[in-house]
Amino acid sequence: MLIVHVDVAVKPEWVDAFRKATLANARESVKEPGIARFDVIQRKDDPTRFVLVEVYRTAEDPAQHKETVHYATWRNTVADMMERPRESVKYTNCYPDDAGW
Repeated sequence: MLIVHVDVAVKPEWVDAFRKATLANARESVKEPGIARFDVIQRKDDPTRFVLVEVYRTAEDPAQHKETVHYATWRNTVADMMERPRESVKYTNCYPDDAGW
């Protein structure tokens, strides 16, 4: 499994629109066979900050996700809503032992 955390800082005036577009993307993303989980989390102390927690079954699945219509729609919709380019960090799971450790 591959876990990706995508850190996003949203312009204050776009928080509601970003959240709506991101939730629409997440609802479609979880229907993809290569996505085990897709969480959208928002900071309580700073509602302009979001983290997308994307859990893929294989290392190839993120590329397949980025080829979907819903991802392209999301990417194009939120591009100007962000304070800065989004940042992603890739992780592997240690527990449960889905990584084969």
